[in-house]
Amino acid sequence: MPVYRDEGVVLRTMPLGEADRIITLFTRRNGRVRAVAKGVRRTSSRFGARLEPAMYVDLQLHQGRSLDTVTQADLLGSYGAVLAVDYARHTAAAVMLETAERLTSEEREPALRLFLLLVGGLRTLASGEHPPGLVMDAFLLRALSVSGYGMALDDCARCGEPGPHPSVSVAGGGVVCPRCRPHGAASVSVIAVQLLADLLHGDWAEAEATDARTRREAAGIVAAYLQWHLERGLRALPHLERA
Repeated sequence: MPVYRDEGVVLRTMPLGEADRIITLFTRRNGRVRAVAKGVRRTSSRFGARLEPAMYVDLQLHQGRSLDTVTQADLLGSYGAVLAVDYARHTAAAVMLETAERLTSEEREPALRLFLLLVGGLRTLASGEHPPGLVMDAFLLRALSVSGYGMALDDCARCGEPGPHPSVSVAGGGVVCPRCRPHGAASVSVIAVQLLADLLHGDWAEAEATDARTRREAAGIVAAYLQWHLERGLRALPHLERA
């Protein structure tokens, strides 16, 4: 069987037999890959702790017919271990990992921009540099954008009329002007829309100057927009800790 190397983030794991695990990985060059990690549930495993969710690893794998096999794993970033001890950051990371998996619907289809966003998002989350909810929402907005589902936040999503606009149509693609506002569009504050734009463009000073109410409103918009385009809810979202 062919052997290959790649770096990747562990998205999730599930037990297999008494001592093995199936590891779902998002890799730099090979996209989403599923692989068996043999013996990692034994205490004597030499790399079991490196193959936990949100760990960033350099891997050697044997390619198989349906599942590859992990033969070596070297740690590049122990984000999972850092995030696991903080509930707010842990749940934010869980949403990011699940979103990355859902946006890579086809196995072995490279998605380099999304991969780099995930690694950068986990690194920022683990550093504690910014509030976890803002880091997560920034990642979700950017991940949707590079996957072809960018949200219109400045001009009307339907006619292009310059904003700001105090209405959002999740199905329509973002903010809408009064003339184009469809039935079911939500009224939103201009400051919440501006927060989304700041997160999308990386203006952390402006984003962190907002209050908790504005952040909750913006987060609700992101969650609704994300789940609309994924076509079903995320398992991790109900467990989020919001300020």
